[in-house]
Amino acid sequence: MNARRRRSRMTRHPGLSIAILVALTALPSPAPVAAQEMKSVTISRALTTEKALDVVVTFGAGELLLRRADRGTLYALDLRYDERAFVPLADFDGHRLEVGLETHDRQGNLDLDDGRSGRLDLRLAPDVPMDLRLKFGAGRSTIDLGGLALRDLDIETGASESELDVSRPNSQVLRRAQLDVGAAEFTALRLGNLNLERLDVTLGVGDLTLDFSGALERDIEVTIDMGLGSLELRLPEAVGLRLEKSSFLTSFDTEGFERRDGVYYSSNWDDASRRIDVTIDAAFGSIRIVRTP
Repeated sequence: MNARRRRSRMTRHPGLSIAILVALTALPSPAPVAAQEMKSVTISRALTTEKALDVVVTFGAGELLLRRADRGTLYALDLRYDERAFVPLADFDGHRLEVGLETHDRQGNLDLDDGRSGRLDLRLAPDVPMDLRLKFGAGRSTIDLGGLALRDLDIETGASESELDVSRPNSQVLRRAQLDVGAAEFTALRLGNLNLERLDVTLGVGDLTLDFSGALERDIEVTIDMGLGSLELRLPEAVGLRLEKSSFLTSFDTEGFERRDGVYYSSNWDDASRRIDVTIDAAFGSIRIVRTP
């Protein structure tokens, strides 16, 4: 589908029976031709009778912001993009929302620092049960899931610098979350607020930080498949940790752990009211355990 047809979906799709403000404006630039190709789009929809929402975000490159919307808003978004480098997407059919910026190959490699990189600021309803799938390519992302009612979560990143925070507790039970991290620096904060049962993480190359502070309501099972990189696990002092690792050349400080049948148990494992069970398959790198108050 070409760029012109995709842009038309934002204003003429039959499912978009919503109040939409679309502003396409030329942004100042030293090069007049480039300025004519910079576009901005703003879209919002008020919350009505929606009982659930399936959200798919596809973002090729640039800066991504995701957070909760104001009460009474189902979703709101601001897009800024260069039409030479990106194809915008915004499609809602009453149950499923698809938004994002996809790159096309007209200009070859995209320089994220040349002022033409895309930007998406997406806000989602805080009280609507939601399945969220996010695919992010290159650039920087700041994601705050605090206050969202998440039932399913799947995040995939490429060559990026990403920070995920869960600043408020999730009102839904999240049976499983999946993080697929490419060549990246990825930090996930306050995962205890996700109301999570299972977390599956894949790390290609990079640095990964998983912080399990927050309102930890249940035990969590975690699997981590790590190629080349460093892993930091941050856990509250009162939480018990069981760690099983299969690795080639991966360092791990075992101080404060007891080894039983090749598996490491924290000293408080048997008596802890909340426990995190971690299985790691790693090639090269390091594993660091940090205890937090």
